[in-house]
Amino acid sequence: MCGIIGIVGKSDVQNRLVESLLRLEYRGYDSAGVAGVTAPGHVERRRAQGKIRALQDVLAAQPLVAKVGIGHTRWATHGAPSERNAHPHTAGRVTLVHNGIIENFAELRRELEAHGRVFSSDTDTEVIAQLMDAQLDTGLSPLLALKATLDRLTGAFALAVLVAGEDEAILGARRGSPLVVGYGEGEMFLGSDALAVGPFTNRVAYLEEGDFVRIDHGKAEIFDAAGESVVREVKQLARAAALVERGNYRHFMEKEIHDQPEGCQRTIAAYVDTLTSQAAIPGAVDFASLERIQIVACGTSYIAGMIGRYLIEQLADLPVDVEIASEFRYRQPALRPGALVIAMSQSGETADTLAALRYCKARGMRSAAIVNATESTIAREVDVVWPIHCGPEIGVASTKAFTAQVSVLIALAIAAAKARNRIDGAEEARLVKVLLGAPRLMAEAIGLEDAISAIAAEIAKAKDVLYLGRGPMSALALEGALKLKEISYIHAEGYAAGELKHGPIALVDDQTPIIILAPYDAWFEKSASNMSEVMARGGQVVFITDTEGAKHAPAGAKVVVTAPSSDPLVSTLVMSAPIQLLAYHVAVQKGADVDQPRNLAKSVTVE
Repeated sequence: MCGIIGIVGKSDVQNRLVESLLRLEYRGYDSAGVAGVTAPGHVERRRAQGKIRALQDVLAAQPLVAKVGIGHTRWATHGAPSERNAHPHTAGRVTLVHNGIIENFAELRRELEAHGRVFSSDTDTEVIAQLMDAQLDTGLSPLLALKATLDRLTGAFALAVLVAGEDEAILGARRGSPLVVGYGEGEMFLGSDALAVGPFTNRVAYLEEGDFVRIDHGKAEIFDAAGESVVREVKQLARAAALVERGNYRHFMEKEIHDQPEGCQRTIAAYVDTLTSQAAIPGAVDFASLERIQIVACGTSYIAGMIGRYLIEQLADLPVDVEIASEFRYRQPALRPGALVIAMSQSGETADTLAALRYCKARGMRSAAIVNATESTIAREVDVVWPIHCGPEIGVASTKAFTAQVSVLIALAIAAAKARNRIDGAEEARLVKVLLGAPRLMAEAIGLEDAISAIAAEIAKAKDVLYLGRGPMSALALEGALKLKEISYIHAEGYAAGELKHGPIALVDDQTPIIILAPYDAWFEKSASNMSEVMARGGQVVFITDTEGAKHAPAGAKVVVTAPSSDPLVSTLVMSAPIQLLAYHVAVQKGADVDQPRNLAKSVTVE
């Protein structure tokens, strides 16, 4: 969720770089910087920790006189907030800015240091600059050096790159994080979204997954992941800020589904130390002394809490109760001071969740909140705030807030397991690495959109839909059904697949689609058995699995959707995109108001 701007201009770009960064402040940041070509073959940087005002003070004292430049607002991932860790980063001829997380940066850094490269920051970003500069040293052209560098990177990222000597151009690339090209009159732009280039042009092209690009004063040369020249459609956007922010997407919900890899990257980075591969949970919570955790939430947040319960109990051997906040206090639950209550709410203003939180606090329980709004009432009333960092969510049906909440809960599960001596340092490091890799896999899962859109045409004809899953997927089945109900108005129910024979199987007929969520995990064989039971009764199965699961799936499914394989720790994150996209495209097929479904509000502030 960091911000990127790049300008190949006809006049000095300093003020326009800053103007664009100010428009990107909504993404949140802890430092900012700009760089530009100040003389032939010479690039200079200006950086500052803190708000953009601090960068403006630096520029007032030492202006950046350049017609070609890049800028960045940084949210710390690798390395603490500081000027030395602020972007842009420079290595030799290469200066660049970067959104995302490079998962294999530690291995690359060791390799580069072994070849005599000296690093000046703690970031993963500097690894990209050092690696590309090393590629230039072999005699490659800037574009080929960029391509060779991209081929070595594992992770999700967006880049804007200056190369000293390539003075009238900026290079860019994206994988998992968005990047747009803006077309001006004798000028060209790169931005992390259309809002970044909005002050200068309303003609933009959206780079696709794996694309890289070279822009100069008059054109953009775009290449796909294989290095083949491609053309991306140039669109003229309305000047209205809201439409620009929605960018290339028809609805905010669609955009927010696609925002998830970046939002989860940012959230995960706030809860792990990427240098030490340890969980780093803010706030003083002693997981070792806790007797239990009580999660209270509503709607999608409640379902995220159910996923968290599976992981925390499995990894940390710490009892977790998850309850619907609207029912919680009315049953007068038995509570003890040795427990921690976690209130979960995207808005932080959900009335039922706030009431349940206050009920727990009145009985002496410590309190924490997982919220998207850190100034909200719930955030102000708890002992510890665990923010999600996915950015504003406009669509009423929660998507990126859901996966960001799950990301926080996974990090809490790892931290609790380590604190309670249920895992050692090596296993903690392995789990952290798995978590850091989740955004890349989520981006791959979002790439299934075209296939899922085709399925949606059939699902849209149904009156009823069943979702089935086992283990954490039983919770995700509830989320899939909820999303479909919310925005398409089709009746849908989610069930733990083991409950199928205890009643729901009576609903199965050849007119009812059955969505089965079954990655190749410990529950796969039982889920496959449920699939066979459904098909034997005429059920029309959409089997959503992963690469290995597709190899072992029983024959007869109407459709098999193959998501990327993932560790069970993060499988709910990876499998979320297919069910969200299915609900979205069904709703579009039916002509529903996706972003503002009937009878619903984004924040429920009354009981």
